[in-house]
Amino acid sequence: MRHGKSGKRLGRTSSHKKAMVRNMVTSLFEHERIVTTTPKAKEVRKVADKMITLAKRGDLHAKRQAMSFIRSRDIVAKLFNEIQEQFTDRNGGYTRIIQTGQRRGDAAPMAILELVSYSETEGKENDN
Repeated sequence: MRHGKSGKRLGRTSSHKKAMVRNMVTSLFEHERIVTTTPKAKEVRKVADKMITLAKRGDLHAKRQAMSFIRSRDIVAKLFNEIQEQFTDRNGGYTRIIQTGQRRGDAAPMAILELVSYSETEGKENDN
């Protein structure tokens, strides 16, 4: 029985799930947008919001807590310098999940997980 055990297992061992979530959170902060399955996106969203809340706190202990999870100095620096500034006035809800349909191979529900401040202006041209 799984009484009192929160979170989805996602068909992985706990160490594999932890490593996968770490990698996905790192990729989310690096690219500000990732494409994944809906259950994975819902699990990653929880951790990503907690990391942004740590960055908003901004003290040394928060930075060390983020470093113990993310393990990439460049991404942690980006989180505490750039991403944190975008969400100073916002009280939660830093990410959004956009449903995109089903994957062709196995019909898994797919979604886009992105930061709320993400804008797709790079590489697009205006057609007037």
